[in-house]
Amino acid sequence: MRFPEPVRMADDDHASPVWARSKRRGGGGGGFVGLIVTVLALFGVLTAVLGVKEQSLAEGGVMMDGWITAGVDQGRKLIGQAPEAAEVAVDKAGAAAEKTGDALEAGAATTADKLQKQ
Repeated sequence: MRFPEPVRMADDDHASPVWARSKRRGGGGGGFVGLIVTVLALFGVLTAVLGVKEQSLAEGGVMMDGWITAGVDQGRKLIGQAPEAAEVAVDKAGAAAEKTGDALEAGAATTADKLQKQ
């Protein structure tokens, strides 16, 4: 019977045995994927709780659909109001700029008068 030779570690400084390595590996998408999984799990738990409360998963789903629809409608209202709010802000900024320009003109005229009198 043959026994295999023991495996030797590399001689470089960066190598370490598997059990001594860090458990976490760097990954850019791990946090995002965890967030998505958490949100989906919360929706699942909410559906189950509403299903028990309403004694039917369909009724619990209908209740959640009503909440989602109300949220989407509110978002659409806010988005619809955004252009109007932007127009009001632009009008106010234009009026303020006009007042500032008038004040600068008046100040320049006063300064010019003072300089001419000297």
